[in-house]
Amino acid sequence: MNDTVQFFGFTTTLLELLSFILSLVTVTLNIRQIHWAWLFSILSSGLYASVFFDARLYGDMGLQWVFIIVSVWGWFLWWRGIDGNSRLPVSVLGLRERVFSVIVWGLGFAALAWFLKRYTDTDVPLADGFLTAGSLLGQVLLSRKKIENWLIWIVVDVLYVGLYVYKNLMLTAALYAVFVIMAIMGLRAWSKTCQQ
Repeated sequence: MNDTVQFFGFTTTLLELLSFILSLVTVTLNIRQIHWAWLFSILSSGLYASVFFDARLYGDMGLQWVFIIVSVWGWFLWWRGIDGNSRLPVSVLGLRERVFSVIVWGLGFAALAWFLKRYTDTDVPLADGFLTAGSLLGQVLLSRKKIENWLIWIVVDVLYVGLYVYKNLMLTAALYAVFVIMAIMGLRAWSKTCQQ
């Protein structure tokens, strides 16, 4: 699966291409609030873990394993709701939750950047740590159907485009550029059904 192929002018591998396709399906289903998105998230995350390992993006690789765990949780929440009997509605974070989220992102960034710099051979520990922490927060908020998840994904995805260009993962960079547009679409779609 690591054989090089051409895809719309991008040099990539079959593994990255399959991960790319499954990721697009995942976000499309997330925007529509279809719980099957989580199955595709699990599959794409498993494949992307291997892609990121090859690229020495260890924070992103570890993030994919966390995504798998959070995806199982998110699938349950979307399917059965918080109480196990009802559908989970789209809602917003309160002020305390927003402040807590920013603090968690900052602490996660500091811890991950330190770990990546000290214990791995990555050449981008700060970027990898910051974006990994932000992605974890975004995924947890997505699982809880908090509308702010889309704002986090917009910021994270814009920055990921630059990181993946730097790492010569051009197809994945293109995917994250598409993710920016999809996150904007998700924010607009979810805003229409949001419970304040």
